[in-house]
Amino acid sequence: MKILIQRVTQASVEVDNKVVGAIQFGVLVFIGITHSDTASQAAWLAHKLIHLRIFEDEQGKINQSLIDKKGSALIISQFTLYADCSDGRRPSFTQAAPPAMAKQLYELFIQEVTKGGISVETGIFGADMKVSLVNDGPVTLILER
Repeated sequence: MKILIQRVTQASVEVDNKVVGAIQFGVLVFIGITHSDTASQAAWLAHKLIHLRIFEDEQGKINQSLIDKKGSALIISQFTLYADCSDGRRPSFTQAAPPAMAKQLYELFIQEVTKGGISVETGIFGADMKVSLVNDGPVTLILER
């Protein structure tokens, strides 16, 4: 399981020209799920996300977490995080989990982040989405478990 985290001052996602999720201050999270991923990995990554110190404190040091700053999370499923571009010119997506499995773990990840006290907005699983963001820093991180 991989998550790509972007610290944002705002982010939104549209489906069919309608905003389905939007946040102001917090993180935009893309989550990719592969065949061998488990519920415990989703829970671990959710816990890591909400406690990861990627925000500045009063002295300007990156020393505070999403919980500390009372930020929000916009979480979007992104099977292309498991693209294999090593052969040819067209990415292969065979490492991405089947949709039913991926959706279950995606929803579990969202539940775990929410249980941690974070306000969560989401995209629509499997939809063609347009994502907008203002990356703060810029800070972009990849976590894998």
